[in-house]
Amino acid sequence: MWSRVFIVLIGAVCIYQVITADIYIGEVMVESNVTLDANTILESWPPGLQLTLANAQSVTLQDIDVVAECVIIGPAYTCNCSAGYVWTNEVCYTYGCCSETTCEHNVSLISPVCIRADHVFLNGSIQLSSSWSSANTDHLRLTLETLNGVKSLNITESSEIGDFRLDATVRFNTSKLHEIVAKLETDLTPKAIAFDTYGMVNITNLTGMVKYDSEQNLKCTFEEATDQAGWNISKEFERLELNNGDQVVLDLKCADPVSKSCVGVTLKKVTGIWAGMYECGFTTGSVRHTARTRLDVAPLPDTITLAIEPLVADCLDGSSEVVKVTATIPNNTAKYEVRWTSSEKETPETTETAKGQFSFTYDSSVSCEKTEEPHRVYITVLNNMNQRKTAEVDIPVIYAGESFCEEETLNGDIWPKSPAGATVINRTCAEGRVGYKSRTCDKPGTWQDVFSNCVNEELSKISDAAENFLDGMGATEEVAKNIFEGMKNNTQSSSNSSDDLADINASVGIFSIMADASKNIVLEEGVFPGLVDAASNVLNSTWRRANDSVRYNMSSKYLLSVENLVKNIRTNTSEGFNSSNLELRFCTHADCNVTAFDIGINLNMTKGTLKVTAVKNIMDKLKNGFRGTERTDLLVSATLVNNSDSGIGINLAFPDGQQLSNQRFCVFWDTTLEDWSDTGCTLNTTKNNQTICECNHLTSFSILMSKGEISDKASSKILDIITNVGLAVSITCLLIFLIIESLVWSAVIKTNLSHFRHTAVVNIAVFRLLADCSFLASTNPKILPDSWCLVLTVSKHVFYLAMFTWMLCLSVLLVHQLIFVFSPLRKRVFMFLSSILGYVLPILLVGASYVYYKYTQKDYYNRNTCWLVYESLLVGSIHAFILPVGTIILANLFSMVVVIFTLMKTSVPDSSKTDEKEMAKSILKVVVFLTPVFGVTWAIGFFLQILDEDNKMYYFALYSFTILNSLQGLFILLTGCIAEQKVREELIKMIRKKSGDKSDSMTKGTSTTDYKSK
Repeated sequence: MWSRVFIVLIGAVCIYQVITADIYIGEVMVESNVTLDANTILESWPPGLQLTLANAQSVTLQDIDVVAECVIIGPAYTCNCSAGYVWTNEVCYTYGCCSETTCEHNVSLISPVCIRADHVFLNGSIQLSSSWSSANTDHLRLTLETLNGVKSLNITESSEIGDFRLDATVRFNTSKLHEIVAKLETDLTPKAIAFDTYGMVNITNLTGMVKYDSEQNLKCTFEEATDQAGWNISKEFERLELNNGDQVVLDLKCADPVSKSCVGVTLKKVTGIWAGMYECGFTTGSVRHTARTRLDVAPLPDTITLAIEPLVADCLDGSSEVVKVTATIPNNTAKYEVRWTSSEKETPETTETAKGQFSFTYDSSVSCEKTEEPHRVYITVLNNMNQRKTAEVDIPVIYAGESFCEEETLNGDIWPKSPAGATVINRTCAEGRVGYKSRTCDKPGTWQDVFSNCVNEELSKISDAAENFLDGMGATEEVAKNIFEGMKNNTQSSSNSSDDLADINASVGIFSIMADASKNIVLEEGVFPGLVDAASNVLNSTWRRANDSVRYNMSSKYLLSVENLVKNIRTNTSEGFNSSNLELRFCTHADCNVTAFDIGINLNMTKGTLKVTAVKNIMDKLKNGFRGTERTDLLVSATLVNNSDSGIGINLAFPDGQQLSNQRFCVFWDTTLEDWSDTGCTLNTTKNNQTICECNHLTSFSILMSKGEISDKASSKILDIITNVGLAVSITCLLIFLIIESLVWSAVIKTNLSHFRHTAVVNIAVFRLLADCSFLASTNPKILPDSWCLVLTVSKHVFYLAMFTWMLCLSVLLVHQLIFVFSPLRKRVFMFLSSILGYVLPILLVGASYVYYKYTQKDYYNRNTCWLVYESLLVGSIHAFILPVGTIILANLFSMVVVIFTLMKTSVPDSSKTDEKEMAKSILKVVVFLTPVFGVTWAIGFFLQILDEDNKMYYFALYSFTILNSLQGLFILLTGCIAEQKVREELIKMIRKKSGDKSDSMTKGTSTTDYKSK
């Protein structure tokens, strides 16, 4: 008889280095012609025995056990594994000795013979093309029972499917499992077959609960090489695959020579949604080896929603108010400690412990003693690891004597009296919707429009799924399809209601999330149908309920998200997809010619895939500050993937239906500026007047139409020359005028009226000079940084307004002096009033308009022109200039009419009034000359907006506007100096004095009398 013994040895190194210990397994075979007692052999090798290996390494014997015994009588063998041991797979599949049966073969040449009994499982499912029968069950049973170590087998039938669970005591041989799969595929010809093993993979076991927001690392290893590896998380009613994302990092490169397959996962911040059963798997063909471990996270609510009742604390009568604060948390059975605190008390006012509670309430007493700090209530939730989650809510308070908005009922919602500057949150939404509504009471005490964030409940769930997808939970192509299909089914309304706007905003957010996720997750073209339909549905409504800033932001975000999704989703054989507002076209040919919404796109490339997205109903939602142009209907986005060519050029032929104007621009959407730009794009026109855009880059393209630009290039160059020359002449004349005024100032300022007149004219000249210099500095906006563009816009706005307000001072002065002859205006009064009108008023107007557009998140200036924005009638910051200027021009015209009628009716006064009348006439000349020039110039500019380029009056008005507007300085010099008799005489006198001419003929020929008030 011979006995084979397993000996477990631990290397002697562990005696000196306990941390690092190598484990060795050895076998001893004893043969004898007499019956031996196994215990005698074991006692001869006690634990602790020092042995030397073949490599001269010393080891220590730790454990010894008998694993099998064989009795040999002549040629007959009778072998059995010891209790707790079973035959190895090699013995089973070589000699047919399986499980714990007696083996009658000579197994001495196999090592090891027996191994410790294990506990492993094999789960499987087979789907047939026809109904599952009892014969199929019998065949499956016979096939599976050929495995080694089968302990139990349970097969269940359901229509076409047969499921089974097999328990075994030996780890399965993967090659044997593949043989069984191949046999079943041959015998049963199933539609699908899958085997899962459990108990063969080593996994990191988590013990106990982990902290909320902590990082967790899990690792699985398997001794055989496999084709694929991955992780899943199973929670109640759902099983989700894990992929790389914002919160998940997979490690597929941790294998070593011992563990030939390895997969790790890092969860960056585990919260409540990451608690569950984690399963790793290694797959080869239809066989998958799995292991599981549970992750329990110390509970804390992922979100805390606070609501107050009433919505506003009313302290108008001076008595304190009690406000009920309710905190709602997601469904949880955990035990929490809850602490409430108000801003008026630093220590917790109430503490409670609750288990399985979804909401908590607190009564906050609001003092009516006015404070600068808001009345704020805090809630802190603590778990059993002393971790906390805090939320806060501000309670609006109306104090006595302060402005407020009156109570108002709108669409069934009651908006209570609210303090000016406060935003009231109403968390009541219609059935089937979740979220809140908010409304702001402006500083003057007027209500703004209601902002609704009450989102379709199903769309809100889709948004949560998209967030999880981005994090890496459930990040698979199938889930992506479900997300886009769900969006398609919940974005079909086009009623333009506030709730629909909330759905659109949520949908755009989902597109943005999925675009970010598509950078990490490989998505195939199967997701395109749902994506295209959902993206098209979002554009069905006008989005008009959103203010400009929100609409511009949403449309830009939408465009960028759809463009990135189309870019990142892989294509295979499809040539495109269609919907009412979107058309996709794909091309892999060297010479690409595709058409989308009748727009022809041509591109030559060496390799890669051209992806074209044509979009309708997006142009009216995007911001357009490009040279006062008009929007067209179509936008084309072109993306080239898997291509690194640097010299890419694309041609786009827009249909005839887009040719609505004389001037066209080929532009692309600049995602940095969030506006249109024509950099890198040129425009050509075919013989049949079709627009061809040629660009040296790829992005979102369109054409814009303008009435402010002219197509005649020769005229355009001439007008540029006229403008530059005219401004140079104007600036030179203004400098000359100011120099002359400084030289003759003391000689011509003899009366208060003359002082008033010259002060006004000098201010008009100074501000016109500053405005012209600012205009010249901004003639090339593209080379200016944003900050300088804003500064120059503000400067021009202030200086032009100041010029007109000083004109108003001049006309008002004239009317006063002629009507109130015996009540002359004192110098101090004039300077005070004119300073307010000429200096303070322009600054206030510009400052107020800038703050208004900043506060409403609208554009104050156009980045492409460095001037104010015109959108439509009475819409745009340009009206902060047009309306004051138009008012002043009308006032000046009225003043002229009053002065003319007064002079016509007034009889010639005595000689003492002669100089006063002459001075009045000189003022009248200035006002009569300057007002038509300034007024008519700007009137011509507005007149141009309603003229087409083919109108006969167009070029006459255009040249008139350019010439008159650029020569303002010359007109001021002519009317303020050359046409002014006293200034002219004093200037000639100074010239003659310098030249040595003592003649006083000019003086003798002129009589000058100082004005003396009586």
